[in-house]
Amino acid sequence: MTREERFMPNGVPKKVRIYDNGGRIYDNGGKTYDRYTVVFTGNYKGRDGCDYLGMSEYPFHPQGFGQHGWSREIIDYPSYKHLGRKIAFNKLPEQCQKLVIQDYKEIWNIK
Repeated sequence: MTREERFMPNGVPKKVRIYDNGGRIYDNGGKTYDRYTVVFTGNYKGRDGCDYLGMSEYPFHPQGFGQHGWSREIIDYPSYKHLGRKIAFNKLPEQCQKLVIQDYKEIWNIK
C-alpha cells in the first residue's frame, strides 16, 4: 500500500475535520467569507498546534477566499459550534476539495 493510499483512501483525505457555517449572515447584512473550515489532524511533521484552512466556495477565484491559519489551541475542541456543522469531504465544492488535497499532500509529504 502506498503512502497516498494510506492517507487518502479513494482519494479522500483521512486526517481532516470539515465544517460548513452555511455562509452565515451577520447583523450588518454582510456574509462570512470563510464558509468552510478544514482542520488538519494527526501527528504530521512540524505540528505543534492546529493548522486549519478557511475558504469560500471558490478559493482560487480573484474575489474568493482561501486562507491558512495556525493556532496553539485546537480550534474545534471542546466545541466546534462556532465553525458550523460537520460535513463530509465530498460535500465541499470542487474547488475547495482541490485546495484541501493540495495542502493535505504537502502536509503529509505525498507526491
